[in-house]
Amino acid sequence: QVQLVESGGGLVQAGGSLRLSCAASGSIFRINTMGWYRQAPGKQRELVARIISGGSTNYADSVKGRFTISRDNAKNTVYLQMNSLKPEDTDVYYCNAEVLTNGIGYQRYWGQGTQVTVSS
Repeated sequence: QVQLVESGGGLVQAGGSLRLSCAASGSIFRINTMGWYRQAPGKQRELVARIISGGSTNYADSVKGRFTISRDNAKNTVYLQMNSLKPEDTDVYYCNAEVLTNGIGYQRYWGQGTQVTVSS
């Protein structure tokens, strides 16, 4: 079993910053991709940013230049630095990790979600 624990969400004024953290623990052999997704009520979950084990990153067009994803492989932790926040960034943010637990194949795990609210 693998658990992803998120922190750092909250309320912020437009133009402000937040840093989200997500630490994976449990039966982890290795982690390939880690990422952040967000989901507004009644809408589908969408990719915000992702980072592979080697450091390559991808961002949604809506957050490029404002958000930065990083990871600490020794701590099995991924971060999302969110700058210049906009009201449209308001969402529940979910951490995701592709985890190899037994050397056979990867499983996708999700965090519990953390609310980010940006006021105008």
